[in-house]
Amino acid sequence: MRDDETDPVLARRTALAVFGAGLAAGCSTYGGSSSGTSAAPAPAGTELGASADVPVGGGKVFADKQVVVTQPAAGTFAAFSAICTHQGCTVDTVADGTINCPCHGSKFTIADGAVATGPASKPLEKKPITVANGKITLAQA
Repeated sequence: MRDDETDPVLARRTALAVFGAGLAAGCSTYGGSSSGTSAAPAPAGTELGASADVPVGGGKVFADKQVVVTQPAAGTFAAFSAICTHQGCTVDTVADGTINCPCHGSKFTIADGAVATGPASKPLEKKPITVANGKITLAQA
């Protein structure tokens, strides 16, 4: 083989290795900074927002604080981590009785954070809150 010729098997292996490395790098950052999980969870005592902003039968995602608050029945509030248990993406909506993850379609019930639709297999982590004077605040665990 001359020096100016390229071995087609070696060239194909090199191309596949480069493609595989790029794919692995892309997968390792999926759900990273764009998912909102790079910030630390909010500490106890952090005010999340107004209870009036959480609709009955729905909820509100406080993505910057990594918390989702729901109101399954009038005057009954629940809070959960906004980080999906499947691959760590931040949930982004609450609709039709579920908390929804945009990455792979997992859905969690608004009453208890249980998995309603996979691929997630674990419920959302519960977060303690207090609701007083129209304000929702993270409480001590």
